[in-house]
Amino acid sequence: MKQLNFLLIFSFGLAMVMFTLENTAPTTVQFLPGLSATLPLAALLLLVGGIGATAAWVFAVWTGVVKRVESQVNPGEVEAQQVRIRELEEDVQRYRAAVDAQLGLLPAAGESTAQSEAA
Repeated sequence: MKQLNFLLIFSFGLAMVMFTLENTAPTTVQFLPGLSATLPLAALLLLVGGIGATAAWVFAVWTGVVKRVESQVNPGEVEAQQVRIRELEEDVQRYRAAVDAQLGLLPAAGESTAQSEAA
């Protein structure tokens, strides 16, 4: 697995170097009226990609923090959901037992069930 990680990182790094070498033309970007910057195209694209990756990471961290805070605010709600899940599981077991008992009373169904279990 380490070799695969190394290969992926090396390939990505090599691709970035090749991309940077091929895109050295100066490009002017105007941020606001009167505020502009001139950098190589590759540098601008790498900068924008880095800003995008950082924004995605910040969003993921923020989402995790919000979920953690919400779960800490209502711990009783989680416990109530767990109790409800247990009750529903017990209901399902009861219904299965009732259906199995009713299927056993049907002669044709009992035979087909026995045949399917034997096969």
